[in-house]
Amino acid sequence: MADNAQAAPFITTERLELWQPRAGEYAQLFEIVSDPQTRKYLGSKAPSLSDSYARELRNAGSWALFGYGNFIIRLRGQDAVMGICGVFRSFRGFGKGLDDVPEAGWIIHRNHWGKGYAREAMSAALDWFDRAHGPQRIGCMIEEGHDVSLRLAERLGFAEYDRHEPEDETPDARALILLERLPKT
Repeated sequence: MADNAQAAPFITTERLELWQPRAGEYAQLFEIVSDPQTRKYLGSKAPSLSDSYARELRNAGSWALFGYGNFIIRLRGQDAVMGICGVFRSFRGFGKGLDDVPEAGWIIHRNHWGKGYAREAMSAALDWFDRAHGPQRIGCMIEEGHDVSLRLAERLGFAEYDRHEPEDETPDARALILLERLPKT
């Protein structure tokens, strides 16, 4: 088994530590996305522990293949995972500028909402990404109605460029608002 444990966080902010993923964190991430209020804007499919494990592997693959991915967020000096954020490589498969490009995203445990943690973490992650990989276009998608994340995306420099209508027929499926953050010229 590969030992991928880090001795220190990758990025430290005033209140947070951003860590590269470590094997076994999928259970804590599953707990975060299993919360019904958190799930509200994460698609209509209920999560499973297996889905969280697959997400952990995709994230590790993004780091291994592209040199960037989602960070695990912890409060400074604490072990509990409070969220995930960063710029990762994905392939959504519906085109519209989100296939095989850097994509930004964030999920914060409901107990930590409203404290500015997502903005603090994403600002640090985007600053690092720009320094390490050069300024480039970054995509982002947010479900329609998730006004808090839309406002955060705007504060982080993202602007809407398209929409994607849901392909599944479930009654609670929402359109995706597609956003992009273009390099500053």
